[in-house]
Amino acid sequence: MPADNALLAAGAGVAFCGPAAYLLGPWLMRRIPEPSLEEGETKVPYADLAGPRAAAWCGLLAAVSGGLLGWMLGTTPVLAAWLLLAVVGAILGYIDARTRYLPSAIIWPSYLVIGLALLGAAVVSGEWGSFRRAVLAGAIGFAVFYVLWFVFPRGVGFGDVRLSGLLGTALGWLGWAEFVTGLYGGFFLGAVVGIILIATRVMTRKQMVPFGPYMLIGALAGVALATPLERLYTG
Repeated sequence: MPADNALLAAGAGVAFCGPAAYLLGPWLMRRIPEPSLEEGETKVPYADLAGPRAAAWCGLLAAVSGGLLGWMLGTTPVLAAWLLLAVVGAILGYIDARTRYLPSAIIWPSYLVIGLALLGAAVVSGEWGSFRRAVLAGAIGFAVFYVLWFVFPRGVGFGDVRLSGLLGTALGWLGWAEFVTGLYGGFFLGAVVGIILIATRVMTRKQMVPFGPYMLIGALAGVALATPLERLYTG
């Protein structure tokens, strides 16, 4: 069900997120440092991705995400934070899909940007309880994924741990149902797809599924589906 002023917010989401990711994606890819690789590991250099194809994909993914978020959230103070996350998420998702790496040089500054946007939303709306829940949810998400990485490092990369805190913070503002549905739904979606790829021999057990795109899809699903699922569960 669309939110208040959904059409206006959706249009704003498309108009802001698409061009922003189109321009920012390649610019960042040319400048972020390469990670330290273990012996025998290889990856596509970030700078080699920074072309028209990357710009188009980042712009398209961000525009679609921004439009959906505007339609679902409407012209609420928290929309700005989610639109910024849509831009960052489109760039990170593209990079992870192509390289299986989530660069910390993008994720860590995004904590500050999204955090300040949420703080601004709290100042404007007076929803300080939502802000406190966002901070707590981000910490919980990071901690749980850290444990998963510690126990099963071949299945969860540390980039996924960093991303989980960022997504958990944004989802936590909306509510605990959105947090659980969005964060862990994306993780299990990635796990299921990974199992299918291994079972069909598209990938081997030694290859690592890039979870970042699935986590980002899960976050969108959390915004869209958490309330209907909660109502279904509670009868």
